[in-house]
Parts: sequence; structure tokens; C-alpha cells
Amino acid sequence: MNLQTNTDTQYDSVINNCKQLFFKKAKDYGTAWRILRSESITDQIFIKAQRIRTLEEKKVSKVDEGVIPEYIGIINYCIIALIQLELTENDPIELPFADVERLYNAKINETKALMENKNHDYGEAWRDMRISSLTDLILMKIFRVKQIEDNKGLTIVSEGVEANYQDMINYSVFALIRLGIADA
Repeated sequence: MNLQTNTDTQYDSVINNCKQLFFKKAKDYGTAWRILRSESITDQIFIKAQRIRTLEEKKVSKVDEGVIPEYIGIINYCIIALIQLELTENDPIELPFADVERLYNAKINETKALMENKNHDYGEAWRDMRISSLTDLILMKIFRVKQIEDNKGLTIVSEGVEANYQDMINYSVFALIRLGIADA
């Protein structure tokens, strides 16, 4: 099996774990997340990334959850952000489950395609990176998104928030692959 095929399989495995949790929560809570403003979603992602960094630095957790649920949370909140960017205020707060499933899958498919293109060009460099560097890249992307949000979405030469959310998803998937979740 070549490395790219392995990456595709591992990526799908990680996303399947994230998706199953997302769909279970959608059945429990509906789409209550639709009430969140973009800035609030970004802050939720920040909280999760900051906790990962804190755990990486302190090497001890006082809450009985490690970094894996936090990376999964980053992926799912980024999907929420991408879905919210597509929907308008005229769309209902409560979305039918079939719509949630369709939107989730569409956003993941777009994000995976981006990963495949970048992975081709970068030669799977992420496999040789430290997981802590992936965490730092996620935090940097969060600060970029915050700045773009503070600038009301206007950029001069930079990619917009969508590309940053997609990169955060892909960095989180890479971290989870490196942590062995795709092998489980």
C-alpha cells in the first residue's frame, strides 16, 4: 500500500469517528449550534486548541479526558463553522437530520480534497512533524480567523476563514492519525 492510499484510509477512519459523534449529538441536541455566531464558534475551537497545548506542556490532566476528544471537537466545530458560512439567517435553527448529514459530508469532502492536493505538493511532510507543531499551527489559524472576523471578513491578500477552518480540520486529522486513532 502506498503512503497516499494509507493516508486516504487513515483520514477516512478519523473522520468516520468524528462524524459518528457529530451525528449522535445531532440526534441528542438537534442543531442548537445554529444559534452560535461565527465568533463564538471560533472561540470554542480556541478553547479546545488551548487545552491541547496546555496538556502538551503540563503533561498532566485534571479532567479525565486527553487530547483526542479535543482534536475531534476541533474538527466538528470547524465543520459547524463551514456549515454556518453556507447557511443564512433565513435558514431554520433546527435543520432536518438529512440536511445535517448532507452538509457535513459535503464540507468534509471539500476539505479532504484540499488535503489531497496539499499533501501531494508537500509530500506528506506532516508525518515528520511534531504533534505539538500541529497544535501550534491550529492556534495560529485560529488567531488568523479572529483577525479576519475582527476585520468584518475583509482581507487584502490572505485566504478567507473557510480555508483556515479547512486547514484546522486537516491538521487535527493529521494529529489524530499520529496519535493512533486511525489504527483503532
